[in-house]
This record gives sequence, structure tokens and C-alpha cells, in this order.
Amino acid sequence: MRRAKRTVARRDFAKSKMKDKQIEKLIKAEEARQKKTISLIASENYVSDDVLEALGSKFTNKYSEGYPHKRYYKGQTNTDKLEELAQARAPKAFGLDKNIWHVNVQGLSGSPANLAVYLALVPIGGKVMGMSLDHGGHLTHGHKVSATGKIWTQVPYGVNKNTEVIDYNELKKIAMENKPNMIIAGFTAYPRIVDFKKFREIADACGAILMVDMSHFAGLVAGGAYPSPFPYADVVTTTVHKTLRGPRSALIFSRKDKTQLSAKGNQISFGDLIDKAIFPGLQGGPHMNQVAAVAVALKEAATPAFKKYAKQVVKNAKTLAEELKKLGWKIISGGTDSHLILMDTWMEGKGISGEEAATKLEKAGIIVNKNTIPNETRSPMDPSGIRLGTAGETTRGAKEKDMIKLAKRIDKILRK
Repeated sequence: MRRAKRTVARRDFAKSKMKDKQIEKLIKAEEARQKKTISLIASENYVSDDVLEALGSKFTNKYSEGYPHKRYYKGQTNTDKLEELAQARAPKAFGLDKNIWHVNVQGLSGSPANLAVYLALVPIGGKVMGMSLDHGGHLTHGHKVSATGKIWTQVPYGVNKNTEVIDYNELKKIAMENKPNMIIAGFTAYPRIVDFKKFREIADACGAILMVDMSHFAGLVAGGAYPSPFPYADVVTTTVHKTLRGPRSALIFSRKDKTQLSAKGNQISFGDLIDKAIFPGLQGGPHMNQVAAVAVALKEAATPAFKKYAKQVVKNAKTLAEELKKLGWKIISGGTDSHLILMDTWMEGKGISGEEAATKLEKAGIIVNKNTIPNETRSPMDPSGIRLGTAGETTRGAKEKDMIKLAKRIDKILRK
């Protein structure tokens, strides 16, 4: 498969000299593995040299517990400027008014970011309405094995059995019957566009807070290739390392005009509540090297080149899905509107399991993940499908013609 003229992670680790030879060997091995394989993991991407440089910077050495100008340690002149810069770049990347949106940039990853929002805004034992895991939702949307499902009660929703897309009439019915404290719109394996306006209407009808987890499609939103949830959401969370093409980290946006009544009878903004949930509620000092890398990624996401990239990601995903369909594979919901594809490889016993498919592809140098599909009949450890994503290979320069070739290659491998 053709590689991009834009070389990803150009810093050549092979020329570096570490004293710890065991770790050096593993880093070199991973670098080699990434170079020689095709990554179709929907939650992975390749960062720029600048992101890597920031992530490995001297900010690693600084402990910065607290928030800008409210730290518990001295020596924070540069960390305060850094965090404020990241906070300023976040709304710019998504075309937001900084006077309307507050942003927390300290979340270490998506799961604790979601947990922080629930801790801040949902009473213990309250109800969170999230997409079922086997229908494309995330563990932290209230699944029973997650802390979010142990501390709060999940009200699950899913996709229509026949269309394999969200039925908003059914969604409203579930919401009105259960009256959740919060409704979560977002996914980890749902390929279609989410109608955020309808989610807003449903949340208003049942009196719920609307949170959007855009971890998978954040980069597509920044690039104008996927509808923005911001006109409708109260809170928006996202990881930074998927389509946004940054380090492993998280952002939490919240509307400044949204408040909750405190135990003392005071109205406190969502932003203040979430900040307190992150620190001191869940985390100690933020990883300032990580914040630096986030700031770099956000600046990159605000460029015309990134918008072109985001649109190509979706073009590639649509092409790959259509070609696989032509070759006889079942694509869940019939296609995709985003960067990811959910593919039924089992096809009611006529094909192979998701585990077998993922293993075969890995041996051939194509990396995917096994995945449950709606109305799953098999074990999550050996499910009926696989999940494919085009963000990483698009970063490496892939275009539609490459996706056509890739679909044929996948088909050949799986039918052996």
C-alpha cells in the first residue's frame, strides 16, 4: 500500500542512544512494527514530530497540582502559560466562542474524563443513559463492568434490529420512561452520524443533562467532516489520540451558563464542578508534557491541511466499506458516515469469527480489532465482527484507490 509523502514521526529512533538497552530494543521493535503494518484500528493514529517532541519535553519534570495561578507548588510560570494556551487553542480548533465554553485540559484519558463528568453532575446512584456496549457504546457509558456502571445505574439504548441505526422514537420512549439524570450521545463502534438535535430535544423532554462523548469523531468535527455536537450539548468530552491526532489525553468542554445547586444552596457552574471532580476529586498533578502535546495537536487541527485530512478520512472509510460490501461482506448499518466501519465477518456461520478474522489479518500485516455487533450471538472474546478505521492510514497518505486495493486484500486474506 502506498505511503504518504508526509512522513509520520520522522525522528529516527534507530539513531538514538539509550543506556537502557532492553527498553531501547523494545522501542525500536515497536517502531519497526508500526512501519511495516497497516493500522486499521479505529482508535489509533500517528502523531506529528512536534507532538512527539512536546510529549518528551522537560515539562515531564514539573509537578503542577492545581490550576493556573492556583497551584500548590512554586515554579509554575511556564506551566501556567502552557495550560492557558491549551485552553485557548481548544475552542479555536472547534470554532467555539470562548465566552460560552469552559474547557478542562487536565484529563489523563477518556475514561477518567467521563468519570469526572458523572461525579461532578450526576448524584451517586443516579441514572446515566448510554448506548449498550454490544450496540456500539463505550464501557464508560454505564456498562456494569465499568466503575460508571457500579456507581450509577445505566439506562441502555441501542440500534434498531433491522436498520442497525439509532431509532430516535424508541430513544425518546426509553428516556421518558426512565427519566435519566444524564443522556450520553456518543460511541466507540457506531459508524453513522448522530442526530444531536434530536438528542437535545429528548434530553429537554425528560429533564436530563446532555453529554456528548465525541472521542472517536472529534477530529472529524474539527475538520468539518462530521456534524458538531456543540450547538446542542451541555458537556462534551473527547480523547485526543484518535481522529484528533494527538497524544493520549482528554478534553472536557462545558457550557459556562449551565449550573447546579450546591448543598449550600449556591449555583455552581458545570465547569467549576468538573474542574473539582478532576482535581482534587480524581487526579493529582496533571501531566504537563501531555498538556504541551495536546496544545500542539490542537493548533494542527485548526489548519486548512487538517480539514482536508478529515474529509479524506471519511472518503476513505466510505470507499472501503462499499468495496467490502461489493465483495460480499456484511457492513453493519450498510455503510459509514465517519472514520469507522463495523463488519460482520461471521454472517450467521457463513464466514469466520471476529477473533479468527483479526488474527488472520494480523499475520498478513493488517491490524484491526475484533468487535461485537448489534444483536450479538457470540462471546465478546470471540465475537461476530471486526472494527476497521481509516484515520491512521489517511495520515500516512492513503486515498480512495488505496482503499479499493485494501478491500480486495482483506477479502482474499479472510477467504483463505
